[in-house]
Amino acid sequence: MSGYTLYDYHRSSAAYRVRIALNLKGVAWTGVPVSLLQGEHRSAEHLARNRQGLIPALDIGDGTVLTQSLAILDWLDAAHPHPRLFPAEPLARARAMALALVIVADIHPIDNLRVLRRLESQFAADAAAKAEWYRHWIAEGLGALEAAAPSDGFFGGGAPGVVDCCLVPQLYNARRFELDLSPWPRLVAIDARAADLPAVAAAHPDAVAPVA
Repeated sequence: MSGYTLYDYHRSSAAYRVRIALNLKGVAWTGVPVSLLQGEHRSAEHLARNRQGLIPALDIGDGTVLTQSLAILDWLDAAHPHPRLFPAEPLARARAMALALVIVADIHPIDNLRVLRRLESQFAADAAAKAEWYRHWIAEGLGALEAAAPSDGFFGGGAPGVVDCCLVPQLYNARRFELDLSPWPRLVAIDARAADLPAVAAAHPDAVAPVA
């Protein structure tokens, strides 16, 4: 089977989740950069892949393109069951999904680039105000995740699972916006353990070809 094509942006946390998952699964893939800063995600070419004009988009062949990072991770688990990202047991799966959604639904959407730009254009928010907005919503979510975090290993147990795939990019963004992470030591420890894994390290924004 030929590899997949990931339409990607190196600092997109949603795309970063998918890169981690693809690498953990050992799936062959090629990244095609789409610059968010230069507006390439709004081009007619990319809108034909994803009508929302968002990143990531995963072309799995035969003209099939998947969008929305959590949906992509769910499909990867079905198509490539080992190693699992989502627990098989229904209650454990629901709990893992709920924790992943703290990031995917509650933190990320109101902190992404298009929201920050809207804060600037509609409410005249300067860089400091946007950074404070960003840090506030990350902190809100991380508090809930810290309370649920294991003291050892990963949210996924002995190996990263769906929550860990979402956590690592979110902590990367938190550091970019200079959020003090000391209130969440278990999350920081999980992130450090994940960083030691080659599959996760290879997905880091500094490890993929950066674009403006």
